[in-house]
Amino acid sequence: MRALVKGSPAPGLELTEVPDPAPGPGEAVVRVLRTGICGTDLHIASWDDWAARTVPTPLVVGHEFAGEVVEVGTAVDKVRPGDFVSGEGHLVCGDCRNCRAGRRHLCAHTRGIGVHHHGAFAEYAVLPEHNLWVHRHDVDPDVAAIFDPFGNAVHTALSFPVLGEDVLITGAGPIGLMAAGVAQHAGARNVVITDVSEHRLELARRFGVDLALNVAEHTIADAQRQLGMDEGFDVGMELSGQASALREMIANMTHGGHIAMLGLPAEEFPVDWSSVVLKMLTIKGIYGREMFETWYSMSVLLQAGLDLSPVITHRFPYTEHADAFDTARGGRCGKVVLDWTVDK
Repeated sequence: MRALVKGSPAPGLELTEVPDPAPGPGEAVVRVLRTGICGTDLHIASWDDWAARTVPTPLVVGHEFAGEVVEVGTAVDKVRPGDFVSGEGHLVCGDCRNCRAGRRHLCAHTRGIGVHHHGAFAEYAVLPEHNLWVHRHDVDPDVAAIFDPFGNAVHTALSFPVLGEDVLITGAGPIGLMAAGVAQHAGARNVVITDVSEHRLELARRFGVDLALNVAEHTIADAQRQLGMDEGFDVGMELSGQASALREMIANMTHGGHIAMLGLPAEEFPVDWSSVVLKMLTIKGIYGREMFETWYSMSVLLQAGLDLSPVITHRFPYTEHADAFDTARGGRCGKVVLDWTVDK
């Protein structure tokens, strides 16, 4: 089969022939239909310090995908050939305290497909049966391919109750846009999203947020005044990984407010912990998806009418992966999807 491979510890990816995968007893082989490009994939392609420390080579990359099950192992009994599935990219040990207690998203030994194990940027991928989510209702393949980052957004957005609340989201990337959509769908009163990219903020406006704020030109306090708020935001979702974003969020939270933090900072930075204490704020770290409660919520949200189509802005055949990666790296986009059913 053809696959997109990190062949050596150096920048770049190569579309090349690799052996077709075969399922182990508890695994299934999926014919990949669509894949989404993630920031992690960009790090691996550019071979930055994190990738050099983390990723073995050679490796088939990619972890956002949807496809059709074509073969199953002898011990598989929950999925069958013909099922349309998305893949949970976190592989858990099954034996640590959290796994045995049913809290698999908190596994101390989590490893990632496309990062530590061969991934899904290929014509076929193999995963453990329990890492596949079978779609029981119609889902657009492009949307099914981004269930992984959609799950990050849902996990973040639903960590704290948002019904009737004022919500602040810092970072208008694809996950921030989807988190905004979830918060609106779940009944938030005001949803404000911030960024410094006018292109991303315009996408947020198309998504229907109450206010898309360029923090290079305005402050979050300005947003409060514009919306008639005087006590601060009830729920914050930090998705940018920027020190200034978290500090401004803390400064603009109401007393007793809640912050879900998914953005991963590149380095340590100081925070006004006095404000956290005196305002009695709750800050919760978010990593990945709750397996599989978040997946259930994702499916229900789509069935209830949540429309994710505005977040998918570019589609490429897999043979044009270089252009697709350049588009994703350029930042003037939402999600970028590769189609593995066409080659030109």
